[in-house]
Amino acid sequence: MRLFAKPVQPPPKKPTTKTARGIISPFVYNSVTRKVKMFVRRGHCFYMNKKAETKLSLDTEVQFLRGVGPRRAVVFGQLGVHTVGDLLEYYPRDYEFRPPLCLMNEMNVDHQVTIAGQVQTTRYIARSRPPRFTLTLEDATGECRLIWFHGGYLRDKFTPGDFIAAWGKVSRYKETLQIVNPRWMKLDTIDELFEQQDTGNAVYPACADLSSGEIARIIRSALDEMLQQVAEPFPDEFRRQRQLPLLRDALAWIHRPESAEHASQARRRLAYDELFLMELGIGLRRARIQKWQPAYTLPLDERIDGRIRRLFPFPLTPDQDKVVDEICKDMARAEPMNRLLQGDVGSGKTVVALYAALLAVGHHRQAAIMTPTEILAEQHFQSIEQYLKHSRVKRLLLKGGLTGQKRSEVTDQIAQGQIDIVVGTQALLQSDVTFKNLALVVVDEQHKFGVRQRKIIRSKDIAPHYLVMTATPIPRTLAMTVFGDLDVSTIEHPPPGRQPVDTRWIAPDKLPQAYEFIRSRVKQGDQAYFVYPRVQEEAAISENEPDDVLSPFGQIKAAVAEHQKLQQEVFPELNVGLIHGQLDRQTKQQTMEEFRAGRLHILVATVVIEVGVDVPDATIMVIEHADRFGLAQLHQLRGRIGRGSRQSYCLLFGRAATEQAQQRLEIMTQTTDGFRIAEEDLRLRGPGQFFGTAQHGLPELKIADLINDFDLLRMASRDAFNLADQDPELKNPDHQILRQTLQIKFGPNLTLIDAG
Repeated sequence: MRLFAKPVQPPPKKPTTKTARGIISPFVYNSVTRKVKMFVRRGHCFYMNKKAETKLSLDTEVQFLRGVGPRRAVVFGQLGVHTVGDLLEYYPRDYEFRPPLCLMNEMNVDHQVTIAGQVQTTRYIARSRPPRFTLTLEDATGECRLIWFHGGYLRDKFTPGDFIAAWGKVSRYKETLQIVNPRWMKLDTIDELFEQQDTGNAVYPACADLSSGEIARIIRSALDEMLQQVAEPFPDEFRRQRQLPLLRDALAWIHRPESAEHASQARRRLAYDELFLMELGIGLRRARIQKWQPAYTLPLDERIDGRIRRLFPFPLTPDQDKVVDEICKDMARAEPMNRLLQGDVGSGKTVVALYAALLAVGHHRQAAIMTPTEILAEQHFQSIEQYLKHSRVKRLLLKGGLTGQKRSEVTDQIAQGQIDIVVGTQALLQSDVTFKNLALVVVDEQHKFGVRQRKIIRSKDIAPHYLVMTATPIPRTLAMTVFGDLDVSTIEHPPPGRQPVDTRWIAPDKLPQAYEFIRSRVKQGDQAYFVYPRVQEEAAISENEPDDVLSPFGQIKAAVAEHQKLQQEVFPELNVGLIHGQLDRQTKQQTMEEFRAGRLHILVATVVIEVGVDVPDATIMVIEHADRFGLAQLHQLRGRIGRGSRQSYCLLFGRAATEQAQQRLEIMTQTTDGFRIAEEDLRLRGPGQFFGTAQHGLPELKIADLINDFDLLRMASRDAFNLADQDPELKNPDHQILRQTLQIKFGPNLTLIDAG
């Protein structure tokens, strides 16, 4: 197979060349370079590789493959395929094992068959109901009609004279045999069909401008040559112990399986490689930090433990004691702690984080607590003030709006070590904020930060211990990938006295009854949140947004307009407040203070209250257009209530326009278990969206499935971390292929994995 044209002598006048598909003519010749520049086939111009002597490599641009060219290369680029290596890793989404080939005079009604022949006529009937595209196919024994309903996209795919194969179920219309909506492929020769008869037909993710069949044909024509460029990264013994085929065999089988078993083995090997490389990148970065960045040793003794516990007006729960012990053991070592503290909303993570911060302060070091929003920062600071108001610990809330002389004074105090605990948002990452002896960094809701932001606060000669907190429980699979370099501590049970939140999905016709229920609860001393997906109403509904995805309550409601309606029409006798992200800091702070003090009965808000707001008397959470929120976000919003001993209620207003939206709302009414919700969220959304893996510097998974491949992930993680411990810089000659592959997969993100 020749993919690139070689320099040739000047062709004769008006040359023509016979091929299996007809005449290619004429060559366009450049007398200066003495090379063929392009050729014309059926009116289309295909550019040839100028460096004719260049061999195919995995870095070669995909346009230089046979059958691609510049125009199709643009379409491939939209599918994420830019190079030969990308195309080799463009895996099928399914397989079809074709029925046996038969002649047209041997076809029987209701049988599955494969036929091959020459296209005689084509016709698109747009006005029929439904519209249909028809094609007459003929071989030496007869003819058959092929019909595609809604087949307008095929009008430019076939030309009379094309040689194609089609397969499907035979039916009869009047006296004519036909196949409705068949699968098909173009052929150069009949031999091509015989070669593939026993192999599975790969079905690729496609688009309007590039069908699965066209992608399959391009891959088949270049597969053997592409496979020659593949190097095996693992020793034979390593593969045999894990029952993994050769990488070259796996890639051949995934595109051209001889059986379903071959396709299964190929998928397992390729999924293992993806997971191994991901875990290796994480493991190498972790090993590098532990080796080159020492941390302060902060051992816990009875004196410090007693002084810390006396600051809390309650005993810690058994779960809190367990995770405190795990954290303290980490902080006693000279290696920086990298630990994930996860627990459901309201489980008491803030108390554990404060314990760790006070351990650092007990050793005359500093601690920083970083949050994604000012509301959450203020909430943490108020909690800390509540516990530390009679202590000598110096604490500070660093806000982004602080400027001028006052900011200079504050940053000087931090730099001189006069402040023990600093709470803030991204303001902690600004260049003028330096610590004298920062020993601990606590990051709350860390998935809301970009990976580069989180890296800044760690880049010191002496690395601080690092504690991640999240109220979005993380499935085990994601804990090993997105947070693969962090040890995991889990608070599984809430503090005693908490009641599960009663969650109800409210139909549109039940809205008046729901309002009356809220009114009666508020009159008994409870408070309520009303959460909306938008701040302002849109001027007009997008033309691309069909009516059936809008709420049955009308156009998508917005917080500002609904605040006025609730105050003036629905609850005129109550005090209704408003808070959203576009308000200035002082207004937001004042509104929250009035709500906490009980002067506001109802708080209308956007998702600005998603995390951090803690008002014990708020027992009702109304989420308007709940079908438009994700599972994790719904669970976070529900976590703002149920913090006291009284029964709390979460009311979901909305109509599910899609099956996935319906599943989300049903799950919310069935359970309050954050870990089950997280598993369901991962299943519905996939790993790429669950926690924004892109911002963690991790490559997207092309074939591995974090839900179904957990055992494979566990094996890959163990193997990768063992290798990272043995050869943290991959200097061993046997590991050079892995090193090169890792650099290609991670690119510039390899240095950021420690922050992930």
